[in-house]
Amino acid sequence: MNFITSLLSNLNYGTILFLMLLESTVVPVPSEFVVTPAAYHAAGGNLDVFLVVLFATIGADLGASINYVVAYYVGRPVIYRFANSKWGKMCLLNQEKVEKSEKYFDDHGIVATLTGRLIPGIRHLISIPAGLAKMNYWKFLLYTTIGAGVWHAILAALGWYLHAIVPEDQLDDKITEYAEYIKLFIIAAVLIGLAYFAIKAYLKKKED
Repeated sequence: MNFITSLLSNLNYGTILFLMLLESTVVPVPSEFVVTPAAYHAAGGNLDVFLVVLFATIGADLGASINYVVAYYVGRPVIYRFANSKWGKMCLLNQEKVEKSEKYFDDHGIVATLTGRLIPGIRHLISIPAGLAKMNYWKFLLYTTIGAGVWHAILAALGWYLHAIVPEDQLDDKITEYAEYIKLFIIAAVLIGLAYFAIKAYLKKKED
């Protein structure tokens, strides 16, 4: 954690990519405290905000691919054994969280790899059920890229906005405050979207 903290205090494109890679595996690195501060500094001219989003998304793709490949080849018993181990607990992981991500994937199908990237608690684990289900990798990667890209763009927009109104010594507190509102909004938007497509599919099936 000291190592991660040192990286968070020295954000550049390389550390952004690496931290988002970790966040998309099982290491508890909150993306809002990586992308948002990076965009905050980009607004001050130290980084390019578009490259911040790009490198964050590449990192997310790499980390998610690691989860996918591991789940694809080792299977459910090993995944659950790790989740219940002391190493899993050090990563704030447990069987209940993995089961929750599997249920979300089972309920919503392959599109879950896109919408799941926007939902806290599901975002960094949704690649595991995709691997267990042996979802087509390129489709998985496309959906992951879109979902991660949207999430990082939202966080970057927040960081850019906060640069105009918040001193840097208050940044972490404001990120925590605003991130909660963003999470609630995104969860509501995802649920509404899923409900819309479910109703649409039901009506189409009824017509057939």
